[in-house]
Amino acid sequence: MRKSSIRRACAALAAVTSIALAVTACGGTTKNDVKDSGGSGAAAGAKADPNAATKKGLTVGFLPKAVNNPYFTSADKGGEKALTELGSKYKEVGTNSATDTSGQVSYVNTLTQQQVDAIAVSAQDPGALCTALKQAMTNKIKVVTYDSDTKTDCRNAFVSQASAEDLGRTEVQLLAEQIGYKGEIAILSAAQTATNQNTWIDYMKDELKDPKYKDVKLVKVAFGNDEAQQSFQQTQGLLQEHPDLKGIISPTTVGIKAAAQYLSGSKYKGKVKLTGLGTPNDMRKYVKNGTVEAFELWDPAKLGELAARTAVALSSGQITGKEGETFKAGDMGSFTIGKDGVISLGKPTVFDAKNIDQFDF
Repeated sequence: MRKSSIRRACAALAAVTSIALAVTACGGTTKNDVKDSGGSGAAAGAKADPNAATKKGLTVGFLPKAVNNPYFTSADKGGEKALTELGSKYKEVGTNSATDTSGQVSYVNTLTQQQVDAIAVSAQDPGALCTALKQAMTNKIKVVTYDSDTKTDCRNAFVSQASAEDLGRTEVQLLAEQIGYKGEIAILSAAQTATNQNTWIDYMKDELKDPKYKDVKLVKVAFGNDEAQQSFQQTQGLLQEHPDLKGIISPTTVGIKAAAQYLSGSKYKGKVKLTGLGTPNDMRKYVKNGTVEAFELWDPAKLGELAARTAVALSSGQITGKEGETFKAGDMGSFTIGKDGVISLGKPTVFDAKNIDQFDF
């Protein structure tokens, strides 16, 4: 995934907290401030039949933010694999640019004209696709957003990367294990006003209230503004200000990479633990040279798989997108649709020396 794409994706992650949170980790936005009478694009009066047979021979069009992007290539391959297993057809279309909103609209219209059964789209803009997506839904095409959401009434369901709570709590859990549940820690965030970052940090602070963290002390929250140089300098400043620091959590892909870069060339390498939200391609070098033990994000292939299985479940009438409905997603297990039609992939994936080479994004 290109760095510029990652940064945009990460910033978008605020939605995933609603995750909808991406990321400062990898792109996902849900506009929960946009409400409608139904809470989602679930068909009015439609009733789900969880025991309905899974339809075969469906065509599901995948429309990522950008094609030929490693992150979305991985996600969409997960979708293709799932559709093949389900006896349906996978079709990918899209632009080469993650900012070509008009191009995305054109592709939605094309898929509608081709009368596909469902569309799985990662929206470049939360509102720009609405008219086209509503037209698709009028034509009885099921609409699933994944990674990045649109307005709730413009799709049937949103497959979210993870929940804000899971992201916040698991980062504390991961670092605490690495430092033996004892010592001073700091957080290196993005901008001080970043909604997603602040939500995750609130969950981190709440997690630290658990008695098992009684010997872990959060000494500072620093802000690198999602700029590599500022994050690098903030890491240096944290260690100068707190010489007994045992660990750093950076819930931003830009921040964790910059912190790893500083630590890897300092006397603190291997002594001060670092975790947070990062991408395997950015962090591989630092895992292999011993600077970082483990960090987390989500597995985009699983995100794409869940988007595909959600699309098929919608097309089969097993779900409509209403809160409280449940469905089975193959080996991934059962999922329950949450508020505003949001389906959370689950806890983030932990990357370490054992599995990092299995991922390319």
